[in-house]
Amino acid sequence: MSEMPTYRKIIHVDMDAFYASVEQMDNPALRGKPIAVGGSENRGVVSAASYEARKFGVRSAISGVLAKKYCPKIIFVRPRFDRYKEISTKIHEIFHDYTDMVEPLSLDEAYLDVTQNKKGNPSASLLAQEIRMRILNEVGISASAGISVNKFVAKIASDINKPNGQKTVNPDEVEAFLEELPIRKFYGVGKVTTEKMYQLGIFTGVDLKSKSVEFLEKHFGKSGAFYYNVVRGIHNSEVKSHRITKSVAAENTFDVNLTSEIFMLEQLDIIATTLERRLKKHKISGKTVTLKIKYSDFTQQTRSKTLPYFISDKSLILETVEELLYQERMKDSVRLLGISLNNLNTEEKKAVIVQLKFAF
Repeated sequence: MSEMPTYRKIIHVDMDAFYASVEQMDNPALRGKPIAVGGSENRGVVSAASYEARKFGVRSAISGVLAKKYCPKIIFVRPRFDRYKEISTKIHEIFHDYTDMVEPLSLDEAYLDVTQNKKGNPSASLLAQEIRMRILNEVGISASAGISVNKFVAKIASDINKPNGQKTVNPDEVEAFLEELPIRKFYGVGKVTTEKMYQLGIFTGVDLKSKSVEFLEKHFGKSGAFYYNVVRGIHNSEVKSHRITKSVAAENTFDVNLTSEIFMLEQLDIIATTLERRLKKHKISGKTVTLKIKYSDFTQQTRSKTLPYFISDKSLILETVEELLYQERMKDSVRLLGISLNNLNTEEKKAVIVQLKFAF
C-alpha cells in the first residue's frame, strides 16, 4: 500500500482594507463612508481605501487628486501608524495562540504554517475560520484567508472571497485552480509582466502551463523557472517565523515642493532623527546609506554610499546623506525625501518545518 503524500498546511491571513477599517472602527462617523487614508485633494498618495471608496476606483498608491476625481465625496484621513501597529500586535498575538510558525509580510498580512498547531486541530480550514472569528470579535475588524499546501496558492486564495471570507484549495485541486486563474491574478506577476505575457498569448494558468521552461526562461530570464513551477503547484518556500530585517527607512512627503538644498537638509535632519530612533530601538546598524528623492513629476531617484563600518548614529547618517545630496544637482523641485540604511548587522535564523501526512 503506497504512502499518502506529505503536504504542508499554510494559511495566509489578510486584513480587509486594514488602515481604513481601523479608522472606521475608531470613528463611527466614518463607517459606511468612502474614506482614503493618506493623501489629500491637493496632493499626496493614498495609502489605503475603504471598500466604499474602492467601488469608485480609489486604490492605494494613486494620488489624492485622482481619488477626489474618482470619488468627489471621499473623506481623507491622516494615517496613524502607531495605532495600526498596536492593532497588528493584537492580531499577531491571536496567530501565536495557534502556531509559532508565523511569517509577517506587513502589518496587515501574514503566513501561518499550521501543519503542527497548538490546538491539535487537523483542519487548516477550521483553524482559519476560528482565527478570523477571533480577530473580528476581539479586535473589531474583519480578515480574509487563503488555505492551501504552499504560500503561493494560499496568498492567491485569500483574495478570492474578500472581504470577510476564505478560500481553501485542497491538494488535489491546486493545479485545476491555477489553470483557470487569469494570469494577472498570479502573485508576483505585475502589470508589466502581465502585458508581456498577453503578447506571448498567455492569458490564464493553462496557457502558462503549456509553455516549456526553456521558452519561459528565454522570455523572462530567471523568473521563467519560477513561473514554470508555480503553475504546477510547486512552491517550496518555507514559512519563516523570523524574517530578516534587510532595510530600515524613514521618509516624508511635503505639502509644498522643496527647491532649495538648504530646506532639504532641514527636512533630512528630521528624517534622520526618526531613522536613528528606529535603529536604536531594534539595536540595528548598517553600512549602506541611501537617499531617496521623489521629484514633483513623480520620477524617483536614489543615491547610495557604502561605508567600511556599521553606523546607527544620526550625525554619521546625516553626514553621508549631505554628501549624497550634493552629489549632483536636483533636476526638479522635490516632493519627497527619504533615508534608508541597508547592509545591516542582522543575521538570518532559519525556521525548521516539519511536514506531516494529513487529511486537508
